[in-house]
Amino acid sequence: MKEIAVRAGGQAGDGIASIGESISRSFSRMGLHVFGLNAYQSVIRGGHVWYHSRASEVPVHSQGDHADILYALDRQTVDLHAHILRQHGTVVFDPEKFPLATTDVPAGIQLLAIPTLEIARKYTSQSVLQNAAGIGASAYLAGIPLDIVQKVLADSFGRKAGDVVSWNTNACADGYRFAEGKGLSHPRALAKQGQPKLLMTGNQAIALGAAAAGCKFLVQYPMTPATSIMHWLAAHSRALGVVVKQSEDELASMNMAIGASYAGVRSMTASSGGGFALMTEALGMAGMAEVPVVVVDAARAGPSTGLPTKTEQGDLNLLMGAGQGEWPRAVLAPSDPVEAYRLTVTAFELAEKYQTPVLVLTDFHLAEAMEGVDRSKIDLNVPVPSLFTVEPNGHDYRRYLDTESGVSPRAFPGQAGLNHIALSDEHDEFGHDVSDILAGTPNATAVRVKMMEKRMRKLKGLAKDLPAPVWEGPADAPLTFVAWGSTVGAVRDAMKLLEENGKKTNLLRFPGLYPLDPDVVRSAFARTHKTLLVEGNYSGQFGLLLRGEMGVEFPFRFLKYDGEPFYPHQIVERAEEVL
Repeated sequence: MKEIAVRAGGQAGDGIASIGESISRSFSRMGLHVFGLNAYQSVIRGGHVWYHSRASEVPVHSQGDHADILYALDRQTVDLHAHILRQHGTVVFDPEKFPLATTDVPAGIQLLAIPTLEIARKYTSQSVLQNAAGIGASAYLAGIPLDIVQKVLADSFGRKAGDVVSWNTNACADGYRFAEGKGLSHPRALAKQGQPKLLMTGNQAIALGAAAAGCKFLVQYPMTPATSIMHWLAAHSRALGVVVKQSEDELASMNMAIGASYAGVRSMTASSGGGFALMTEALGMAGMAEVPVVVVDAARAGPSTGLPTKTEQGDLNLLMGAGQGEWPRAVLAPSDPVEAYRLTVTAFELAEKYQTPVLVLTDFHLAEAMEGVDRSKIDLNVPVPSLFTVEPNGHDYRRYLDTESGVSPRAFPGQAGLNHIALSDEHDEFGHDVSDILAGTPNATAVRVKMMEKRMRKLKGLAKDLPAPVWEGPADAPLTFVAWGSTVGAVRDAMKLLEENGKKTNLLRFPGLYPLDPDVVRSAFARTHKTLLVEGNYSGQFGLLLRGEMGVEFPFRFLKYDGEPFYPHQIVERAEEVL
């Protein structure tokens, strides 16, 4: 597979994310498939950070295992990352900042010493301009045309930046021509190919999906890595007609989202595990009152504040048990930005259809990694029908009518000719309270059983409507990977590597985690030979769910909980052990 990867590293505050995103956008505008990973600390200044941009002529689904160009803003970057460079790789550095000799890097690696600070001083006293020169040199080595990377830099500063734009584009050209003059090149450099692709993170895809699904109210309190959902929708709120509210905390977010949905507005809130934990009491109220609402949990490594800027799939148990008592819910888990967009639309559709909260579970890796997307895969024409269909019929309106599906007629609150009652206590079909002076009486007890069974019947419909497990790869493979969420990307890349080594594998992935359709799931596992469960948590939470509900055992597992994403070579090694 012809690909090339650029990694930039330095200290927090050095502008590493801007370097990486500029390279990723340049690759994307060349029509290449791109995956960009931003690895940073939870500090504003200090601490080592890096960005990895991988481009290929064919789709790539993870950050991969290697790099070809390493742009090092400090010596620590060389010490930590030079070992991932492939043969003929290049380290780009400024000798004014730190010395570097060929003996300091693995054999076969070339050095490009470029005076980025000297180039920056030609235009301004601000040393940050050095990055533009380094981007230019790296772009030349990677085969990116100068005009493309310059246009990316110009676009990133907008129209009113004055000299800043020309300083950066000129410094970029200086760095580009410096590298060109040294006669260095890279055998993996890729040429321009096809139309530019969309480049989006999982969070941006979720935000766009919410808007397409008719969401008109996003309320959120900032928490990494979910915050950029709010940032993106706020930036486009006027164009999309979405009200974006930053609340004082996650408790307020959840309650405001429920209130907006109760009043007839499609609404959403988002957080990470710590913030989601604060939402659970109100979430239970939505389950009891049967109010549709979409909640996104972009998980990070816990418990508590854990590793705020690292990834983990550790929140599935939290979502499964969130809220006191029992009530129906659905849990969706996208594996890439395209699926994040589509499953967000699905989440709103399921929430409205079944009048219950629907939870979208991602993680840091999916939330913030950038991936190239073909425009044709994002269909913005999403029908948004109104589900308020009850005709006025006086005082006989039963908001919680006991139905075979568990879904009751839903009227717009305040609709003329109807009495509309909703509350957080147990109630009868009309919404009348049976939890206080009536509690424990035979009639109230019977109502409780009736309403509980009515609500829980929704699970049967949800299981049928939830996205089914998806097969990828040859049907007769001796080993089946079982995965969900962002780990799917590394599994896909690992399958390609295994295929190159003559080993056939396939993948059974689950975009819908709960509720599961027993017939569908059991028939899927009946087709497997050996299975390898791949999850980013300590206990294999989804594997335990499958075992508990379906009786599926996983003697072979690959579980990762160090805060870092899965790498394809790690999955290959474990698969070869199992095989």
